[in-house]
Amino acid sequence: MPETIEIQLKKGALTLCVLAVLNRRESYAYEIASTLSDAIGMGEGTIYPLMRRMQADGQVETYLVESPSGPSRKYYRLTDAGRRALEAQRAEWRAFAEAVDTILDDTAAPAGIASGEGAEQ
Repeated sequence: MPETIEIQLKKGALTLCVLAVLNRRESYAYEIASTLSDAIGMGEGTIYPLMRRMQADGQVETYLVESPSGPSRKYYRLTDAGRRALEAQRAEWRAFAEAVDTILDDTAAPAGIASGEGAEQ
């Protein structure tokens, strides 16, 4: 069965969302996953491979914080490359969303009418 458009959109926007969350504050993977689960319904299992990839790509770096209630937690923070990636992806997202909104706008003229195509002369 093909993936729904919602699943495809979530996958496409996940890196952008993680970058945005980390831009607000440094965090650990489970907390990031919880934030995204609440906001867009993204599952926890998708976060850990993404965080490893983002670290390998140099967008995030990690450090350990002692936890009073268990093992140390690995926190993530944006690097300069991560902040640049956020700005680039944010601009791309906004341009894409604007283009889609323009296409979906039901007040726009039907194709061909605005340029005179299809109109009787």
